[in-house]
Amino acid sequence: MEKFEEAGLISLIERGGIFSDVPGTTPAEALSSLINTAPLPDIINREELLKAVLEREALMSTAVGHGIALPHPRNPVAATSQDQRVVIGFLRHRVDWKALDRKPIHTVLLIVSSSPKTHLHTLSRINFFCQQESFRELLENRSPQQRIVEVIRKAEADW
Repeated sequence: MEKFEEAGLISLIERGGIFSDVPGTTPAEALSSLINTAPLPDIINREELLKAVLEREALMSTAVGHGIALPHPRNPVAATSQDQRVVIGFLRHRVDWKALDRKPIHTVLLIVSSSPKTHLHTLSRINFFCQQESFRELLENRSPQQRIVEVIRKAEADW
């Protein structure tokens, strides 16, 4: 079993990247587009990742409100901590993701982790930022990766 290695959110986003104008008019289409665009390690099969993420969505929507969804597979798919990443996709069209606040999704943060512990750690960090109105505005305004990373870096330095 791999030792728990705390990866900062910045490094996960830098590995995964931020993509604009992600096509799709349904969650499945948007996720398929994002997964097929994302830089993933060879060890991760894109079709299996998509299937796992869609199975998780079928259980309960990963929309967290304010136009943001945090899709992820139920079980880790990354082999090592270096394979983990967060892929941010700004959607071309707002998508009905069955959010509790009924707001359509404009931004997807796909979480790919190597263990339940690292998944929960990553999810808690993202949740923290998603509670901040200023961060949500960065996402809604489709801010450049440099600006998003700058805001996260400042917050993580204060921790």
